[in-house]
Amino acid sequence: MIATPKELEPPSMSLADRAHAAIQDQLIMLEIPPMAPIDDGILSEELGIGRTPVREALKRLQTERLVVSYPRRGTFATGVDITDLAFISEIRMQLEPLAAKRAAQVAIRGTKAELAELADLIESLDIASLGRSDLMRWDMRVHRSIYRAAANPHLEDTLVRYNNLATRLFCLFIDRISHFDRHIGEHVALLRGISEGEADTVSALAHEHVIGFEKAIRAVT
Repeated sequence: MIATPKELEPPSMSLADRAHAAIQDQLIMLEIPPMAPIDDGILSEELGIGRTPVREALKRLQTERLVVSYPRRGTFATGVDITDLAFISEIRMQLEPLAAKRAAQVAIRGTKAELAELADLIESLDIASLGRSDLMRWDMRVHRSIYRAAANPHLEDTLVRYNNLATRLFCLFIDRISHFDRHIGEHVALLRGISEGEADTVSALAHEHVIGFEKAIRAVT
């Protein structure tokens, strides 16, 4: 049986939050392709959620640069542009190390134990057996767990937003990227370092992780 990550959103959510999480996932994983038109009525039927919460969700997704609306034309998934990679990486290279270092410094014992358990789980994965979506969801789970452990909601919100944009780029090119196991291995080292309180070490690891991500994308474009 192939392991799959736990839900990335909390279980108790409003209808608008549920719609946002579901549509956001489809956009990040490119299940809604870049530049594709988005029909709120169709999404409402697919999700079993009313059109008003779906429209609220789409407004939030517009602020996250995942959808764009044009007067008299409608709403569309945003394009995935390789020229955005440098801008996204520039921000992540500053904030990912900060989040990792802060998590190592301030996370409570229970949170650090959960990160250590996640490291063990990630290490046990059979990477070759996982599809693109599962790989990306594991990737997001690791990053979001670190952001949450940093215990700064403003930092967490910002990093989730830019990690979502980075993940769309990753999804676009992942089939061309080799040695994905190295990427997973870096996650394990990050999680274990945070769980052991190695603040300076994980800051450096996070910085190299983002640089490695950008290099891997550029190598196949």
